Amino acid sequence: MAHLMPRNTAIKLIDKYGTNCPFEIAERKGIIIIFESLGGSLGYYTCYKRIQSIHINDNIDETLQRFVCAHELGHSLLHKSENAPFLKKNTFFTTNKNEVEANTFAVELLIPDKCIYEFKDTSVTINEVAQTYGVPEEMCNLKKIDHIK
Repeated sequence: MAHLMPRNTAIKLIDKYGTNCPFEIAERKGIIIIFESLGGSLGYYTCYKRIQSIHINDNIDETLQRFVCAHELGHSLLHKSENAPFLKKNTFFTTNKNEVEANTFAVELLIPDKCIYEFKDTSVTINEVAQTYGVPEEMCNLKKIDHIK
């Protein structure tokens, strides 16, 4: 059940905006994206006086920046009134409810079901699909695929 809200939110966003690009969705929602040096942190989300912003480390590769943007976009939608702590690589393994929801949202946004359908009759693994769409391997287990036949 924990996967339902992030998954449904991602599906609705893709339907509404006609894209699964987290940068485009954030921009269209009026969320400011800031690329900056964040040291060992990947990114974080803030909401101050109703101004939402996603901060992304400009020293990580573009593929990971895309995942970080999707993750922080998840926080902006699922935990809007809460500022999200810095996302670090070890956050991928957290059991914190908000972080798991943001990770699940990011995975569902970046690997929508139609992407899984493309590979269903092949020998391609979920890890390979995730790599194709820029999702860290550590996140593959969050993609809900049991309903795909």
